[in-house]
Amino acid sequence: MRRLGYGTAQLTGPGYWGSRGDARDAVAVLRRAVGRGVTLVDTADNYGPSIAEKLVAEALYPYAEGLLIATKGGVVRTGDRAWHVDGRPGRLRAMCEASLRRLRLEAIDLYQLHRLDPAVPMAEQLGALDELRAEGKIRHIGLDSVTAEQLEEALELTDIASVQNRFNLLDRASEPLLKLCEARGIAFLPWFPLGNGSLTADPECARIAAAHGATPGQIALAWLLHRSPVLCPTPGTGSLAHLEENLDAGAVRLTAEDMAALG
Repeated sequence: MRRLGYGTAQLTGPGYWGSRGDARDAVAVLRRAVGRGVTLVDTADNYGPSIAEKLVAEALYPYAEGLLIATKGGVVRTGDRAWHVDGRPGRLRAMCEASLRRLRLEAIDLYQLHRLDPAVPMAEQLGALDELRAEGKIRHIGLDSVTAEQLEEALELTDIASVQNRFNLLDRASEPLLKLCEARGIAFLPWFPLGNGSLTADPECARIAAAHGATPGQIALAWLLHRSPVLCPTPGTGSLAHLEENLDAGAVRLTAEDMAALG
């Protein structure tokens, strides 16, 4: 699997919470991503809500062999910027089955629990996903926004294929989680891999970008790819030009000196 994937949060309009953007542009971006060799498309039922999953199916169904579709459930949108966590087993099942219909899949390659619900025992939440996996509706289970301790607890209950936490050049709070993933062979899908635009203010990143004839964003993505073999960034964009820029980051070869300077 190519480690540099594509995330769909921005396909629903300006930012995560935006209204639906131009579907033609979204379809074009998705198809170009796969045409450029992307093998991991990461989405969620509450992007839109529901819009991003439908766009993925509209653009990419029937899916190319080797293309991994990842989606998430467990967070319910109730308004423009209102949402709540719901990890009740029945609710997780309903969310998963709705995602299957929108994505036109018989089985979801990677189904990620978008947030752990503090009101529901972890064993019940993961038990629901285990049942869905046993039924062939999902193939692998992932977790989003967890601590290393929570991942350890989850691994006592079931197999976990991936985690998805915020991690980038300027935000490394999840370093203990990354080390655990490396030790256990678990994929780490960092969200906000470009720092939500903040990387442009980092002078060291800008200096190294100039030396490579690259952009600071490309250096930030290259840093993730060089930092650990389990890191699989899925930067998102609704722009074809920005997509090309992001994917070209895979060709940037940082030196040991570059990595030392970036820390």
